[in-house]
Amino acid sequence: MKIGTLDLGPRPVLLAPMEDVTDIGFRLLCRRLGASMVYSEFVAADALVRMVSRSLDKLTVCPEERPVAIQIYGRDPIAVRDAAQIVVERARPDVLDLNFGCPVKRVAGKGAGAGMLQNVPLMLDITRAVVEAVNVPVTVKTRLGWDESHKIITDLAEPLQDCGIQALTIHGRTRAQMYTGTADWSLIGEVKRNPRLHIPIIGNGDIASGQDALRAFDTYGVDAVMVGRATFGRPWIFKEIRDTLDGGDHRIDRVIDSRYAPMTAQWMLDVLKEQVRASVERIDEYRGILHVRRHLAASPLFKGIANFRPTRIAMLRAETVDELFAIMEGIRPLLPE
Repeated sequence: MKIGTLDLGPRPVLLAPMEDVTDIGFRLLCRRLGASMVYSEFVAADALVRMVSRSLDKLTVCPEERPVAIQIYGRDPIAVRDAAQIVVERARPDVLDLNFGCPVKRVAGKGAGAGMLQNVPLMLDITRAVVEAVNVPVTVKTRLGWDESHKIITDLAEPLQDCGIQALTIHGRTRAQMYTGTADWSLIGEVKRNPRLHIPIIGNGDIASGQDALRAFDTYGVDAVMVGRATFGRPWIFKEIRDTLDGGDHRIDRVIDSRYAPMTAQWMLDVLKEQVRASVERIDEYRGILHVRRHLAASPLFKGIANFRPTRIAMLRAETVDELFAIMEGIRPLLPE
């Protein structure tokens, strides 16, 4: 699959943009484990234009994680256009993505993100402005519509393509659903079957296993799949999916430093430790551990361990790497080889 001239290979699997999750350390880890392309946390256009340092920091990209997409959001065409130019100048992303799908109130409630689904003319104005302003492929990520009564994606896809975008990612939920219920892939498939659409269609929503990804490609015909919340505490899901799609053992370049074979529970524990190290190295010890706690809390690796709750609490309260790793090593004998 190609986005512009960027070739992501057959049936690519992408890391979704997620606020406070897809920092540079996590992106790099997911690339090492098989992600075809990774996305940054979304960045507010207004903050970039005002040169807010925390937002500018999100534009940091390292060569090893490429191809990488930077995602921005906003509701003012001039601000979003100017922010896009700042992104391209500072980060030189392989792809610049426009967020028209974030459902959270502080974004959508102000008319940005998924709020744009209620103002399609403005969405198209923003998209055209950005496409005309930058020299990298521009893509869009959105949802089926605002609510059950306003699923507009099948009518929206062509106008977005006409604006010049190079790919369209569709999350199979409405804004009203937030992240509840089940993603509806039927409309994603309908968009893909539109003979007038020639840009890649990327499907997103409830991809939590290799079989989910395989079904998305085979049943709905999408050009790529995007994985979001299923990566929490499980960055190795990209290897799992690649193994299923490719019918074999996906080779991992720059393998995690572990004496255990890939995909064993012992190896997965080492992956999580590597994630902690990367987070601490990127920030500092205390805040780096805080940042990675949600992954440790959500990791399926620890499910099924008897009487694990006190250990989980201790792990989430640890304040130093030595303390946290001692707890994690204490878990190792409880895991299968």
